[in-house]
Amino acid sequence: MHDENELLTARFEENRNHLRAVAFRILGSLSEADDAVQETWLRLSRSGAAGVENLGGWLTTVIGRICLDILRSRASRREEPLDTYVPGPADSRPDVLGPEHEALLADAVSSALLVVLDTLTPAERLVFVLHDLFAVPFTEVAPIVDRTPAAARQLAVRARLRVRGASTATDVDPARRREIVAAFLAATRDGDFDALLVLLDPDVVIRADRAAMKAGAAGEMRGAAAVARTILGRAKALRPALVNGTAGAVSVRDGHLRVVFGFTITGGRITGIDLLTDPAWLGGLDVTILDD
Repeated sequence: MHDENELLTARFEENRNHLRAVAFRILGSLSEADDAVQETWLRLSRSGAAGVENLGGWLTTVIGRICLDILRSRASRREEPLDTYVPGPADSRPDVLGPEHEALLADAVSSALLVVLDTLTPAERLVFVLHDLFAVPFTEVAPIVDRTPAAARQLAVRARLRVRGASTATDVDPARRREIVAAFLAATRDGDFDALLVLLDPDVVIRADRAAMKAGAAGEMRGAAAVARTILGRAKALRPALVNGTAGAVSVRDGHLRVVFGFTITGGRITGIDLLTDPAWLGGLDVTILDD
């Protein structure tokens, strides 16, 4: 029995990075993605893999259903304030960074796609991510959203059209992105609340990874006023940087990267901020610190 448990654990770990990448693209939240992965493991450990011919496909289906439930419950979930957030050291995670994990990191600091995905219905979002981004066949996606394969295909078509139409609006000139990030850092350092409101989209969302949450951050917060109050005066240690080639901000202490802010900018305003402090994430980023 002990050997069976070890084998099951090993097989799950082989799929962990893939599952995290799927969950993050569906949910747009690093902390919720990790929660979904953990719930997937709990369901596997309870049911076992007996009779499962394709464990990877089975796990993808399970995490898809978990993510769909999370998406559907968001509207009624109360957002917690980020009053106690202070950037600081984070816990470490012994994950091996594979291609899917690296792609997830790139998304986390250049999340224009996530902003577009937020405009889709839960079913459209799940079908689009699983089929278009991870090549899961419609015959496997359809049962997750309680649709026929043909109906699931139509969901994907609608989602694809909306994504293509909205993606153009998120494109911002790199020089302009750097100007906006620089203005954001100046406003936070100067304690200029009104200047921050001008830079932030009214529906801006800030997302934190699990390590930042352990330091006091909420997993997610929405709204310009709430985000501005949270960040105001707390970014004095941040410096402008290129993160995976995109304008961002970082905090370095004792020669080590401690905090990364990734920005999504749409129409000249900041629509998304990703807060990363987990060394396992930070170690996979390409960071170039810029002059202030």
